[in-house]
Amino acid sequence: MKKILVLNGPNLNLLGVREPEIYGRQTYAALLEQIDAWAKELGLAVECYQSNHEGDLVDRIQAAYGVFDGIVINPAAYTHTSVAILDALKAVGLPAAEVHLSDVNAREKFRHISYAGRACAAHFIGLGFDGYREALAWHAARSDG
Repeated sequence: MKKILVLNGPNLNLLGVREPEIYGRQTYAALLEQIDAWAKELGLAVECYQSNHEGDLVDRIQAAYGVFDGIVINPAAYTHTSVAILDALKAVGLPAAEVHLSDVNAREKFRHISYAGRACAAHFIGLGFDGYREALAWHAARSDG
């Protein structure tokens, strides 16, 4: 069974409260429940982690080496600023999928840049919670492990 690490960046713990017109009214707890259900359907083992701290996310990516078969990452605001997350993803070399709830390419210009996305082989943008389902399905379908 493939083991997938699902990482969520800053402010995603405030889903349902934070800008519901952009991110919806479903909570982070609801997202975690949905991810677990999708993973079971797809025959994946998942571990989810959320942090508002860049270094914590880098530490989790590094610790994934040799433990997980892939990563799903929504770096949130760090998408547009973190070369450290990009470098960590490149360093561990695990297949990674980038997820964003909103369509970052249709938002402010600074959100069009994704450093982390440069280390990701798949991108699921603007699909809401379904982006996580698509990212997990992508990992389930991979033939490289």
